[in-house]
Amino acid sequence: MKYLSLPDNATRILPFYLAMEEYAARIIGDDDIFFMWQVDPTVIFGRNQLINNEVNVEYCREHGIAFYRRRSGGGCVYADRDNIMFSYITRSDEVQTTFSAYTSAVAEMLRGLGLDASASDRNDVLIGSRKVSGNAFYHIPGRSIVHGTMLFDTNMEHMLNAITPSREKLTSKGVESVRSHITTLSEHLSIDIEAFKRYVRETLCDGEIQLTADDVAEIEHITESYLEPSFLWGNNPHHEATSGGRIEGVGSIHVTVELNHDVIHDLKLTGDFLPVCDDVREAMLGKLRGVKLEADALRTALEGSDAGQWILNLTNEELIKLLAISS
Repeated sequence: MKYLSLPDNATRILPFYLAMEEYAARIIGDDDIFFMWQVDPTVIFGRNQLINNEVNVEYCREHGIAFYRRRSGGGCVYADRDNIMFSYITRSDEVQTTFSAYTSAVAEMLRGLGLDASASDRNDVLIGSRKVSGNAFYHIPGRSIVHGTMLFDTNMEHMLNAITPSREKLTSKGVESVRSHITTLSEHLSIDIEAFKRYVRETLCDGEIQLTADDVAEIEHITESYLEPSFLWGNNPHHEATSGGRIEGVGSIHVTVELNHDVIHDLKLTGDFLPVCDDVREAMLGKLRGVKLEADALRTALEGSDAGQWILNLTNEELIKLLAISS
């Protein structure tokens, strides 16, 4: 198996590495290909999942956590620079055989460090009874791609909140529940993450394929497909988001926003507030439709408008806050 290396150590977004897998599948020769990668805090969810059912979008935006869809199936996972992502590409049309062989090889590699590691029937890798690696798979004609997490360490609070759509605050009991099902290598090993990565490469690989700047440009081109709103939001891009509360001097306001690929299609405000002018309401709604549900985009769209002429005593910033919270 050959290790696929990049020509630099630049920090890249998660979809770049998914695109790198696709590119590797195109150029693969007789040898299997393997590489490791790390990303800034990111949630990645499966091809057939609904983003709003799996990702706590509000929490991710609040904490600077990116979120992307992958082409493989499986569940939603959280990744950060304290854990390592593995990618394996091989010539194969045998899905389950490939999956099983790969997870078994990873478990054997961990046993070489003295760990009680095994591959589960669900394509996870366990230490004892707790999961340390979850894996997903997708197939293109003649090629199989397996990728997954290897939890060296991680931010447990982000892991729990970013992939659980809940507005409730994290409790220590919640963290302990997660810890009862998963483990991290840092709990079992005395070596650091860089030493572990060297061990993995030396154990699993017997050579290297070095990518060039031209290869990187091709990978960056493939990356763009992962960033398309239609791919991110999947087959069910239409959804509603809601928020509400009481604003001093204004009254109670409940906002329902109809979204299409995270862009405002329509919105409705209800409550005991005092409306001022219907013409202003229609004009402001017209400015907001088609705008991405992000504070800066909303602020730009509302320039020259006064929300107080729509709803008594409401400011533009208060309206933006209401809308942004609903995302």
